[in-house]
Amino acid sequence: MAMIAHAKVKTLSTAWSGEVTSGQHQLMTDKPESFGGQDKGLAPYDFICSGLISCTMITLRMYAQHKGFDLGEFTVEADFNANKEGKEWIERRLSFEQELSAELKQKVLDICQKTPVTKTLLRSVEIQTTLL
Repeated sequence: MAMIAHAKVKTLSTAWSGEVTSGQHQLMTDKPESFGGQDKGLAPYDFICSGLISCTMITLRMYAQHKGFDLGEFTVEADFNANKEGKEWIERRLSFEQELSAELKQKVLDICQKTPVTKTLLRSVEIQTTLL
């Protein structure tokens, strides 16, 4: 078994705030003001979305480099949703500056379902992906 990631959070004096470290990187975590925090950093579900979209972007760029084509500039966004019945899901959206062929659009959607973080999350949460 190999460790693929490590992070640590240290509480700060302000309620709900913490300093997250991972390797040489530092981030702040907090709750939004609407939940009693001061919104000084990412909330826990923001980290989940950030991990998913980062992995999506990196995987797509690696795939394009490996196959020898250019996807151009693009953005990936994600929203974590929950309803009163307790169902949770993520809506992921990709937007490309250049026009993609129908075949490439389908390949992008297929690859999105196979990114490492997507596979991890799919074991516990539904992920809906759309292209804009």
